[in-house]
Amino acid sequence: MRFDETLLDRIRSTLAQAAEAPTPARVAALLRSEGAVLGDAAVLEVTEALRAEITGAGPLDPLLRRPGVTDVLVNAPDEVWIDDGDGLRREPVRFRDESAVRRLAVRLAASAGRRLDDAVPYVDARLAGGVRLHAVVPPIAPDGTVISLRVPSGRALSLPDLVAAGTVPAALEPWLTAVVRARLAFLITGRTGCGKTTVLEALLGVCDPGERIVLVEDAGELRPDHPHVVRLEARAANVEGAGRVGLDVLVRQALRMRPDRIVVGEVRGAEVVDLLAALNTGHEGGCGTLHANSTADVPARLEALGLAAGLGRAAVHAQARAALDAVIHLVRDDGGRRRVAQVDVVAGDGAGAATRASAGGLETAAAFRVDGDGAVSRGPGFDILAERLAGRGWEP
Repeated sequence: MRFDETLLDRIRSTLAQAAEAPTPARVAALLRSEGAVLGDAAVLEVTEALRAEITGAGPLDPLLRRPGVTDVLVNAPDEVWIDDGDGLRREPVRFRDESAVRRLAVRLAASAGRRLDDAVPYVDARLAGGVRLHAVVPPIAPDGTVISLRVPSGRALSLPDLVAAGTVPAALEPWLTAVVRARLAFLITGRTGCGKTTVLEALLGVCDPGERIVLVEDAGELRPDHPHVVRLEARAANVEGAGRVGLDVLVRQALRMRPDRIVVGEVRGAEVVDLLAALNTGHEGGCGTLHANSTADVPARLEALGLAAGLGRAAVHAQARAALDAVIHLVRDDGGRRRVAQVDVVAGDGAGAATRASAGGLETAAAFRVDGDGAVSRGPGFDILAERLAGRGWEP
């Protein structure tokens, strides 16, 4: 049902000024005071619309609640997109104007305790319920406010769930389970939106229930099905530029919390130095995700992060060689399907054949490759992986 937007604006303004929640009784009273008399069903519809705009995500609420939706993106008042696993698709959702989009972005940021305005024109935060918000407003978004919402899965998917969905080939399930149970250190790599967090979450569910897992994240997304999980989240600086707590600081704090496994949700900065140091000082089984286009890019990505954090090139290679055991790489194919494409071992010079990737002394060699049909083949790093697992008493 369509309602007079001017009337709704006056009611919205009255509720906001009085800091009142939009209850049916209060909305009905305000409508009567404006000379509008509506039936019970219409009053409830107006109430829900106002409640969504004042306390929820406005017209985006139904999309966020839709099963299978992982991303909701607003590019303009009349341009809303979703991703529900089959790629991006435009939705017939409309905001009244640019001001409505901006109001929503500012309110969502405020609900997360963050500021969004001309002076601080972007925000990255986690909302109540786990939805991750990123928003940008003019002047750095010249065409208008842009909102990106990442929706957490309703429940943690297990490794068998991912096998059933085709993300993980059945032939790889015992090998990935062995990597986790043997406490090998690993990275999950891939591009944005390829399912890295989902796979990491599933693999953490394979960990021994007696282990204490400490999660270090920029914005909390991991919800592993495990009985003993401790969560640490980074904090951005306040408007005065003070109070920032970065992932590197949290990794160091995690070391003092008696962790059995330290997990960094996304390795993308100075925390790489502290994570590699932790993995090299007795903290086995650590893991995390890393943005990379292929396993061939992993050595260079680690080198770049280490150098930016002040660690010398040779030291990055030496630390990574000693700390990491495996790389699990994911892709998203043209049809939108997320899947494991390759599993590599990390080793030093002379690790494998000519197909390995190298950045100086740090190399990766393919242990398994998975084609688009899910067929699994062994690579030159297979024997190294099998040997490492056998050395810890695990044989898939």
